[in-house]
Amino acid sequence: MKIERYKREHDHSYTLGATLTFELMRLRPDLALRVFICSDTQMTDSTKELISLCEESNIPVEKNNKAFNILSPKGNCYVIGMFKKEKQKIKEGNHLMFVNPSDAGNMGTILRTATGFGYKDIAIITPAVDVYDPKTVRASMGALFHVRVEYFESIEEYRERFDSNNRYAFMLTSSRDMEEVKAVSPYTLIYGNEATGLPEEYASFCKTVIIPHSKEIDSLNLPMAAGISMYKFSRSV
Repeated sequence: MKIERYKREHDHSYTLGATLTFELMRLRPDLALRVFICSDTQMTDSTKELISLCEESNIPVEKNNKAFNILSPKGNCYVIGMFKKEKQKIKEGNHLMFVNPSDAGNMGTILRTATGFGYKDIAIITPAVDVYDPKTVRASMGALFHVRVEYFESIEEYRERFDSNNRYAFMLTSSRDMEEVKAVSPYTLIYGNEATGLPEEYASFCKTVIIPHSKEIDSLNLPMAAGISMYKFSRSV
């Protein structure tokens, strides 16, 4: 398989770093294709453990500096995993939904936070960021391998399958304080694009919610808003 910079149309992606590659081999060795180790890498106990995990799953390990020159030219990465992407389906239960998110780093942070608060199923309305972009994978610190992410072309497509979920949409135009809302499961927490938020139409089929903050700022950024609300709702059921 040719080593080249990641593109969305590829059927594989990369874990850039030892921690991410450990998570790949520990949680989803069935997705792993190859592991590259830089020739400058010292054979520490953790490196030996990673190689052992690869051997247990029959995943080839290569010392291939060319891979690092292509995939991580900054020189601060010494282990890279190559893994196949999979088309996932979310399951019934509580969900997070992100409508047209656009920033890879933000999405990675959100996946990590979701894992921390026990959310496993994430719906994304397209057009949207690619969760398999190595930037997203890296920002997630391996949390991508803990969750299920499914893309939907529209909110209507999502509602056809999960219309029984109670929907809570985070909108600045809402007058309903988050602290006054008690979630009823199964539910879906819905967030808009980093720059534009949610379209007003979401107020017609969701309970709208606002996270109160001082008037000195216009809004919280998306990962912060998602993290605060995940914390609150995960404890209010």
